Amino acid sequence: MAEVATQLVGAVEGLLGVGLPLRVRAWDGSVAGPAGAPVVVLRNRRAVRRLIWQPGELGLARAYVSGDLDLAPESDIYEALAAVAHFAELPRINGLRLGARELFGPAGRRLLGVAARTGVIGLQPAPPPEEAHQQGRLHSRSRDRAAISHHYDVGNDFYRLVLGPSLVYSCAYWTPEGKSLEDAQEAKLDLICRKLGLRPGMRLLDVGCGWGSLLLHAAKNYGVSAVGVSISREQVDRARARAAEAGLADRVEVRLQDYREIPDGPFDAISSVGMAEHVGSAQYLRYARGLYELLAPGGRLLNHQIARRPGRPGAPYVPSPFISSYVFPDGELAPVGSTVSLLEEAGFEVRDVESLREHYALTLRDWVANLETHWSEAVGLVGRGRARVWRLYMAASALAFEENRIGVNQVLAVRTTPGGLSHLPATREEWLTRMPATTDLGDRPSVR
Repeated sequence: MAEVATQLVGAVEGLLGVGLPLRVRAWDGSVAGPAGAPVVVLRNRRAVRRLIWQPGELGLARAYVSGDLDLAPESDIYEALAAVAHFAELPRINGLRLGARELFGPAGRRLLGVAARTGVIGLQPAPPPEEAHQQGRLHSRSRDRAAISHHYDVGNDFYRLVLGPSLVYSCAYWTPEGKSLEDAQEAKLDLICRKLGLRPGMRLLDVGCGWGSLLLHAAKNYGVSAVGVSISREQVDRARARAAEAGLADRVEVRLQDYREIPDGPFDAISSVGMAEHVGSAQYLRYARGLYELLAPGGRLLNHQIARRPGRPGAPYVPSPFISSYVFPDGELAPVGSTVSLLEEAGFEVRDVESLREHYALTLRDWVANLETHWSEAVGLVGRGRARVWRLYMAASALAFEENRIGVNQVLAVRTTPGGLSHLPATREEWLTRMPATTDLGDRPSVR
C-alpha cells in the first residue's frame, strides 16, 4: 500500500483543487506536501477522523488540543498558523461549498477510497474535555459566571507563568523607554490612570478587575480609593491578597460581583479593561448605560476593548469556533465604530480613541514565549490539553493583530455635567500629562 501521507494529501488536494500549505507527516512515518513548509504530524487515525467529522477550524482545534495532531518540533507555530490563515482566505477555499456533486464525483470518491483504505472512517471522537459546553440563557448571570470561570479559574499560578509578575491580562503599552513586558504593562496601567485624570481623593471603579493590578497601581501611585469587581473567584481571592501584601487593603476593595449588581455609585472615574468583550452585543447598551449611571457628572470612562473588522452590511457575526469553544465562551467582538456609537447612545461623550493593535501583538508573543519557556511547569499545573489551548489561541491572536484582522482600542469618554462641561484640559497633551498630586479637583468636587 502507498504511504499514508501521500494518499491523504493527494486525495484532499484533488478534492479542493489547490495544494495544501503544510507538509504532512502521518502515523506510518510517511511525509507529503510542499518542501520547506511547516510540518504537521498526524499521530493517529483519530486526527483525520476529527477533521472528517468537523472539517475546518473546530476539527483542527480538537485534533490539536487532544494531541492527535501536532506541530513538528522543527516547525514554527507562527509560520504554520499564518500559512493556514492565508490558505483559508484563498478565493477557491473561502468560497468552497462541497455538495453532493463534489463529494460523490471522481475526487470525492477517491478521497472516500483513501479514507477506507487507511482506516480513518469511524465514529466521531468525543471532544477534548477542555471544550466548553454552555447551558442556560445567553448572558444570564449564571451563564456568564460559568463562562468566566471556564477561562479565568484555571489557577493563578498558571497565569503568573504566562503573564509574568504583573498579572496583567490585557495589551501592554510598549514605549521607547521600556525594556521588558513588565515595563510595558506598567506603562499601560499608568497610561490609563493619566487618561482618567486620577488624583488623590478620587474614587475609581475597575469593572472586570482581574487580579487587581490596575487597582494597586492607581491606589499606590495616584492616591485614589479603588473598587474592583470580578465574577472570577480565583481572581478576587488573589487580588485581595495582593492588596493586603502591598499594604493597600484600606484603599483597595475587591468584590466578587457582577457588573449589573454594583449598588454604590457614583465614582469619579471608571475603567473597563478587557471586560466588554464578555458582555455581548445584545447587552452592550445596557452595560454602557449602567456605567454611565455609576459615573459622577464630569467623570471619565476608559474603555479598553478588542475589536473586529466590520463585516458586510447585514451579515451576521460569526465568532471563531475555536475561541468560542475553548477560550472565551459567549465572547463577542464588535467593530470600534459600533462601540463608540453605543457609548454615545448611552449618554457618554467620546473624546479620544487610540488604537494599540501592534502593541497587543508584541504582548501576545511575549506571553507565548513565557508559556513555552515554562512548558513543563504549565502542563503540570493545568494539564497538556489546556496548555495547548493557550499556546494555540495566543499565537493565533498575535498573528491576527499583526495582520489587522482584529484590533484593540482605548476609548476615553466623559459624562458631561448638565451644563455640558467635560472637565477635560483643552488639549490632548495636557490630559495625558499626570495630574498634580493634590486633592484639588477644580470646580468638580470628589464623590467621596
